[in-house]
Amino acid sequence: MEKRKLSFWEIWNMSFGFLGIQFGFALQGGFMSRIFQTLGANHDDIPLLWIAAPLTGLLVQPIVGYLSDRTWHSKLGRRRPYFLIGAVLSSIALFFVPHSPALWVAAGFLWVLDASINISMEPFRALVADKLPESQRSYGFVVQTLIIGIGTWVASNLPWMVSQLGYSDAAPQGVVPMSVKVAFAIGGFVFLLSVLYTIFTTSEYPPEDLKAFQKEKEQKGRFIKDITENIGKMPKTMKRLGVIQFFSWFAFFTMWSLANPALTEHVFNAPAPVEANFNMENITEKEAFNVANTAFQKASNLVGSAMGIYGL
Repeated sequence: MEKRKLSFWEIWNMSFGFLGIQFGFALQGGFMSRIFQTLGANHDDIPLLWIAAPLTGLLVQPIVGYLSDRTWHSKLGRRRPYFLIGAVLSSIALFFVPHSPALWVAAGFLWVLDASINISMEPFRALVADKLPESQRSYGFVVQTLIIGIGTWVASNLPWMVSQLGYSDAAPQGVVPMSVKVAFAIGGFVFLLSVLYTIFTTSEYPPEDLKAFQKEKEQKGRFIKDITENIGKMPKTMKRLGVIQFFSWFAFFTMWSLANPALTEHVFNAPAPVEANFNMENITEKEAFNVANTAFQKASNLVGSAMGIYGL
């Protein structure tokens, strides 16, 4: 099937959902460690709590890619069902994460959030190849990258922006501040709306031969075989990029998990206060804890804003 060239706004519409996806990733990457620390996590615990991120990406992306290649819905098409499922689950998770009453609840929501974001994200990348002719694919990825950068910067600054509007960075011990709760709620709202915008403004090409497509879809036990074959057929350029990505993710994982505890303590001199070091029954010490906690939360806003710079 010969694919027609799309206008800038058609490419923008099909990529706009990435704005919400990046809101989710930026809020997760910039502020999950802060939430973990607020709920009592030690520095040594944080990387293990973060293990959900690489594991869900490793497992969910190939599974969703495989399934979406073999999906065709009469109204939603091939990729859009996954956009919708991922967006709904991600929005719910974004709303509830900062309301977690305990550390294990927040860790569980991180698994849900990261898996849900990956459900939406993987088909968005495939949509470029589905919709655009070869001559426009690089341009399509450039537009996606532009939207990703905008989403990263805005979402990374959301808690700071919200606090400037009057929402408090102060909170009782073990409670996430209202500024973070509002920022995550906004993120969930933007995530869902931006993905819905793409769903309603973008169509998809149907399979050229629906009967053959249905027959292929009904074949069972091909998941591992197909993935292995695809890896073997991977272009050399993608293999070289894979090596680069492998090493770059060492840095990303370290940044996302440890930037907040490291920078709040060593740059802003505002480490997360440890409750065990304070006698919370003593009014003076309780007040000292609250002052230190508010300083930590304000410093965390600035750390998140700084992390958003890489989106530019």
